[in-house]
Parts: sequence; structure tokens; C-alpha cells
Amino acid sequence: MKSVAESKKSQNIAEYIIYLYQQEDLIRSFQGNLEEIKQYVVAHFPVSDQEKEVIFHWYRDFRNQMEKEGILKKGHLEETQKLVNELSQIHWQLLKTDKTYFESYQKAKPYILQAVMEAEGKDLGNEIQICLNGVYGLLLCRLLGKTVSDEQMKSAEAFGEVLSLLNLVYQQEKISRN
Repeated sequence: MKSVAESKKSQNIAEYIIYLYQQEDLIRSFQGNLEEIKQYVVAHFPVSDQEKEVIFHWYRDFRNQMEKEGILKKGHLEETQKLVNELSQIHWQLLKTDKTYFESYQKAKPYILQAVMEAEGKDLGNEIQICLNGVYGLLLCRLLGKTVSDEQMKSAEAFGEVLSLLNLVYQQEKISRN
């Protein structure tokens, strides 16, 4: 699991964040019960027992961090939120300096506003959080076999385009820092 997460983090930061959301929800679906996670999740990985032990330790550490931060029922890990906030800062910078990004954002903006209106006052976080939630919501619908409306597809595509452009800049900035 660590290698999957590290691979996603190095290639596409938005995919990495969504992957972490999935893992949080998976752990929540077992109420954080490590024995059940071991039995119903880890045991089914088509890898050696030694690799299963490594995977289990990753889930254990991840779950323990969730407990430590008080998010076993809802919320996201602090480290994950820092990444979302970092993407949000890049977002605001690009809106002022990058015409292509601005145009992409304009396609997503109506869907962002729609999400805010439908939330009826509930704080959805920043605009990038809304984009991530939209893409993750589409993924969940597909995983659960729910019908995905044309509107959901259009919003997820618009959100995905914004996230893709943000990822490019994020990766470039990461390279320039190293």
C-alpha cells in the first residue's frame, strides 16, 4: 500500500489525495477494526504472506494516525489537508497568472457554485476541496454501482481538468524545490 501511495504521490497529487480518501473510508467501513481489515482486506491481496504483513502494517499505521487525529468517524488526515491547501494556493496563483488554467477553471466554476448552493450553508472547504470531492464522489458512485448522471460526468470532467493542470504545476514546483 505504501508503494501504491508513494507512486501516486510522485505522479499525480490529486489521485494521491483521492486514494487517501478511499483508504480513510475503507478503514471507517470496518470501524477501524484492524483484525477485520486484516481478514477482509489484506488477506485478499494476491501477494506473499510477507508482503501482506507489510500491507497490514501500513493499514495499522494509517488507522492509528486517523485515531490520533480524531478522524475515525469523519474528516481527513492533517497531512492530506495540507496537500489540499497547497493545491489551493497554487490554484489562486494560477488564476492570476495562467490564461489556460483560468479558462479551465471557468468551465468548473458553475459546478463549484452548484455544489456550494446544494450544501445549504455547510462548509465544503475551498474550491479545490470541492473539485476533489466531486471526482471522489463520481468514483464512489461507480464503485457502488449507482447511476451517474450526465451532469455528474460533466462536473467531474471539469473538476478533473482543473486538478490535472494543478498537478502539472505541483510536480514542476516539486522538481524545482529539489
